[in-house]
Amino acid sequence: MQFMNIMKVLLLGLVLVWVSGCSSTGGGAKDTDQQSAAESEAAQAEAYKAQREAELAAQSMDAERAAAEEQERLVSITTFYFDFDQSVVKPEAQAALEAHAKNLVASGGNVVLEGHADERGTREYNLALGERRAEAISQYLTVLGVSSQQIETVSYGEERPASRGHDDSSWSLNRRVELRYGN
Repeated sequence: MQFMNIMKVLLLGLVLVWVSGCSSTGGGAKDTDQQSAAESEAAQAEAYKAQREAELAAQSMDAERAAAEEQERLVSITTFYFDFDQSVVKPEAQAALEAHAKNLVASGGNVVLEGHADERGTREYNLALGERRAEAISQYLTVLGVSSQQIETVSYGEERPASRGHDDSSWSLNRRVELRYGN
């Protein structure tokens, strides 16, 4: 009998705790619905935030991949052309030279710059012109942070033509500096 009385008291206590818990929220089911709605909105906001972060991470990876591919493409350009009787670095060569400079600074490697000229002019003049062209590229790389210790210049003048023709299109291919990576 005493056990039954204890059970009744405990059961009554649990009911009172449950009733007071429901009434303390002030609205029972209404508050629970509002709380559920707020939790649902918060969960949706978190899911959207996570999705947006994943999209941004994917975009960042795509941008990094594109930048790496562009760097690789630019480094594959190793021949730089000059106008007739000029040793001025052309604007179209600058991006590739910047990519080479970035590589050389990062790696600490060496590069040989081979200057060339077309067949017009004396042998001595063309050797000097090839040297000026190689030096122009060397100075450009140095300004971009490459140590002068990493750069060697050599001039072949007209001795190693890229094209053996005797016309403007052949001569334009022979007015160049070729960049070769060393040890």
